[in-house]
Amino acid sequence: MSTEQTNTSTRTSASDAAAPGSIAEQVRGFDEGFSAQIGPELTATFAGEQADLRAAGVPATAVTEGTPLPDARLLDPTGVEVALADVLGDSGTVLVFYRGAWCPYCNITLRTYQQELLPALRERGVGLVAISPQTPDGSERAVEGGELEFTVLSDRGNVLVRQLGLLTEPSAEAQEAHGRLGFDVADSNADATREVPYPTVLVVDGDGVVRSVDVHVDYTTRTEVADVLTAVDALRTTA
Repeated sequence: MSTEQTNTSTRTSASDAAAPGSIAEQVRGFDEGFSAQIGPELTATFAGEQADLRAAGVPATAVTEGTPLPDARLLDPTGVEVALADVLGDSGTVLVFYRGAWCPYCNITLRTYQQELLPALRERGVGLVAISPQTPDGSERAVEGGELEFTVLSDRGNVLVRQLGLLTEPSAEAQEAHGRLGFDVADSNADATREVPYPTVLVVDGDGVVRSVDVHVDYTTRTEVADVLTAVDALRTTA
């Protein structure tokens, strides 16, 4: 899961190769129903946005392996400030950056991580932390909706995400489509902007140094559980 191996594949190819129960397979099932619900025009708008994101690729500013995590102050679902360093485990931590509880692809991913990834990480003594720019209330909705038992935090103003070079925002066309669906990302974010992180998984060692990076520029694709565990086990072997 190195930066050079970052997933920029199309949604179609990822779905075609999806294993039963994988995130990609769940996304394919969701997309079929969602496209039927919103109609061909909006479906084409979102597909165009995803194609543009894939064409642009991972930004040159994105965090790379070997980078120490910066200091960051985050908010828990009750609004209490938490230092990033205080939620990192001595044996390593998996950090999941997601867009928010409003994003169905994020919800699919977080539920899958709860059910399949968290037990395996617990066996390995490795922590799991999910971070988004949404309000603490939004984090609470993510926790409740996915029955999440791992740490979920808000990066108000995308301060940490900006330092990691993972900041993006929906295209103007996608924002207009959101509006037609009765939604605005700014209403979800703690700073009332529409900026969001590229969905990303970082595996961090006990010293807070990034050891594995997987950035998904196409927000409909995510890091599969098996790939996270491969990176975690590589970290443990190195340690």
